[in-house]
Parts: sequence; C-alpha cells; structure tokens
Amino acid sequence: MSVHPVPSSRARALVSGAYDTHVHVAPDVMARRIDDVDLAYRCAEVGLAGFVLKSHYVTTAERAAVVRKVVPDVDVLGAITLNGAMGGINPVAVEVAGRLGARVVWLPTVDSGNQRRSTATDLPGAKPAMWGAFQAGLHAQGIVPDVVEVVDDEGVVLDRVRQVLRVIARHDMALATGHLSGPEILAVVRAANAEGVRRIVVTHPEFTSQRLPLEQQQALAEAGALLERCFTTPYTGKVAWADLFANIRAVGVEHSVLSSDLGQPFNPPVEDGLALFADRLLEAGFTAEEIHTMAVVNSHRVAMPRAAVPA
Repeated sequence: MSVHPVPSSRARALVSGAYDTHVHVAPDVMARRIDDVDLAYRCAEVGLAGFVLKSHYVTTAERAAVVRKVVPDVDVLGAITLNGAMGGINPVAVEVAGRLGARVVWLPTVDSGNQRRSTATDLPGAKPAMWGAFQAGLHAQGIVPDVVEVVDDEGVVLDRVRQVLRVIARHDMALATGHLSGPEILAVVRAANAEGVRRIVVTHPEFTSQRLPLEQQQALAEAGALLERCFTTPYTGKVAWADLFANIRAVGVEHSVLSSDLGQPFNPPVEDGLALFADRLLEAGFTAEEIHTMAVVNSHRVAMPRAAVPA
C-alpha cells in the first residue's frame, strides 16, 4: 500500500476556501480513489469550497446537483468534455449541459487530434494516464471514435467550434482547452474572446502531449487565459517540479490556477491535492499571498460560485 505525504497545517490554511477545478472521481468507467459524495464530505472537513467533476466520457452536471443536495456546504460543480462519447464538438450537448448548470466545458482531451496524433513520451519513471488503457481497450474492440478537430488545415477555428463558444458565452460557463496543441489553443482562445467567453483555462500546459513552450504560455496569459497547474503533472513525473515552478514565475502567478487532477487509486487523497501543492510551492519560495492567489482567488474565477451566477 502506498504511503502518501500529508499536507502541513499551514498549507491547509492557505488553500482553505479554494475550489479544486479538476478532479476525477467515481462513478467512472475506470477505478477511482473516492466517489463524489464522499469527496464532498472530505472537502467540508478540510475547508475546501467545492470542486468540479471532470469526466472524459460523460456529463456531470446532474451528478453535481445531487451531491450538492446531500452535502449542501460544498459547492460541487458539473462539466462536460467534448470527446467522441459526447459527439465531439456538439453544441446541443453543451446547451443541455449549460441548462443543467454545468460550469466548465472542456474541449476534446483523449480524442483530440493533437492527443491522437501525439508521439511524445512521458519522462522516464512517469506514471501513465489511466485513460490510456481504457482507450486502448476501446480500440481493441474496434470502437474508435472519430478524431475531434477544432481547426481546419489552415489553422482556422471551425464554425462548429465557434457555435460551441457562443453557447458557452451565453451560459457564462468556463472554457477549458483540453489536450489541444499550442497553436490550436492560441487560435481557440482568440476565437473565444471574440465570441464573448469570459473565463478561459489552458488545461495543464505541461502535460506530455502538449508541453507548451514558455512563449506560448505567455501569449495565452496576455490573451486573458489562466494557465492551469495540475498537481498530478509533476507528482506523477510528467514534468520536473523545477520546470513547473519556473513556468509559473515566468508567466506570473496572477495568470496561474492550481488544481489537483487527482482521483487515481495510486495517488494521494483528492482532498489533499491543493494543500500538498501549496507545501511544494512554499518549499520553492512562493509566498503565502502568491499561493492564495493561485489556489483560492483564481479558482473562484474559474468556478464562479453558484451564488454569483447571473439569473
């Protein structure tokens, strides 16, 4: 049985009131460490404001509504990810999710053109993403979703993607960029700004199939996007901690938001992720104010607490 680090009390206090805007918990199509109701109880115990339920395959707004009824002190939020299981770039699915109260829309992850074409490999010793085995199992059965593209051959954002962006803007949801490449992300972020999307998150730019250069990260920050720094990316060895910290410094803490991306059985408890991240940042010389900005202030910008959602 794995022994995981325990967050310090100082770190717990620094992330108190934060949202974890990226968690993978049960029920899911693969093994998870905890389910959504039990996680809500745990978050209440450690002082987290809430979390966003991410699935690569199903919408989660209905689940979130049920969990909020069971644990009303924790603001559990739903989302949708536009992979093949949701019909890819599907404005109807996004509209339905928005009407059900989903707060985040991820562009394609496991079925994105960039992910499916990627030949990048993890760093030596890194733990592979769990969805890789599930995807391989589907493909072995001949169940291969179409690749989900967001731009044409000239790099121009597709009309259907713009339609989705307009739905996101109308429901005032947050856009997350999924597993797109750097050039695709830049194109989509500019289109999202033009279509009136208010909150944009660049999903784990240090992830293996993305590895956005610093210049691209800075350009995205200048375009108003938040760069998501996921605890699991360095914790599982996909990027060096020092490189992640250097990116945060170079882009600016005001442009970064912390999340855990936890829920895997072999990783630490989900409710510990943000605080463990805070401990690492403290060790690297980040100040309490800087950590509070990334963990609490900026996670509220992404989640937009339900009380603040316009009628």
